[in-house]
Amino acid sequence: MAGGGHHLTHAIDYDELIPTAAAEAGRQDLSRHVEGVPGPLCLEHVTIQETALNHAIDAGAEVLRGVSRPSIALGESPIVFFEYRGSRQEINCRWLVGADGRTSMVRRQLGLKLNEDPLDHLIVGLLLEGADDWPQDQQSVGKFGDIHYLIFPQGNGKIRIYADYAYRGQARFNGEKGAYELLQAFDFSGVPHSKAIAQGRPIGPSRSFPSQDAWIDVPVALGVILIGDAAGYNDPILGQGLSITLRDARMVGDALLSSSEWSEATFEPYVAERAERLRRLRITARIATTVFARFGAEDIARRARIFQRLAENPTHGLVLSTAFAGPERVPARYFSPEFLDKLLA
Repeated sequence: MAGGGHHLTHAIDYDELIPTAAAEAGRQDLSRHVEGVPGPLCLEHVTIQETALNHAIDAGAEVLRGVSRPSIALGESPIVFFEYRGSRQEINCRWLVGADGRTSMVRRQLGLKLNEDPLDHLIVGLLLEGADDWPQDQQSVGKFGDIHYLIFPQGNGKIRIYADYAYRGQARFNGEKGAYELLQAFDFSGVPHSKAIAQGRPIGPSRSFPSQDAWIDVPVALGVILIGDAAGYNDPILGQGLSITLRDARMVGDALLSSSEWSEATFEPYVAERAERLRRLRITARIATTVFARFGAEDIARRARIFQRLAENPTHGLVLSTAFAGPERVPARYFSPEFLDKLLA
């Protein structure tokens, strides 16, 4: 919260297949997912990043910023090489944690294969201000036309918006002009208060990213463990990137503190838990993509059938709560091929 965290208490999911009154009647209480937590926590990554770094420094960590040309030498005692303030330096490690993102240098040097789902849709995000007329504790997710939209207020009139759209060889909504085109695309006639977003002011970059899953089967090697996007990532349609990374960091930290002798076996619980966690999130993302980010005529007809199935058996919608409650809190049967066939057929 010191880093600007802002809780969302409820969701109203407006959609082209749901009358406005029905959407509002289906208002969801977001505090029900995790006891003692009022709802999802929205925050600016740059701010929380600085807060976390300052905590690390206060706790005695040495933080070097502005390094360049990093590389590693692998083995029982890994070595990290880099340039810092004009000189080439090296650090000998007992263990190396690769937390260097989607294009991880550490992963590449390990030669670990990154499995990727096919790329057929992109996601664009934008931070804006001046949207005071949008309810500040309400999130909304749905689909209108060729846009799957997501709206997450961050307090004080700031809102983070996202849009999934079909990838046909070229990205949309990039750059300054793209930001204003994205705002105009959010002026949905079926979403009350959406004009507050359309009339907002961009205060961050507008850029599209691949909306797909990617994973590594075993993110550990002699002397090295990977966490966060470096170890593979979930389709951002679910918005789980920071949640995945924080749990990875906690589990690896606990593993390192559990013993003074470190080996690949030290991280077996983390590797197993992460594999199952990402498997469940991949299935949830596949469902979300099928429901929200497929835009052909046959896809619209299938959406209507899925909505009907969820209305007839609301417990089937539990799988989508994975993104709120955590994948381990949803019964295993919702991640089986049989359930997927039944829901998505």
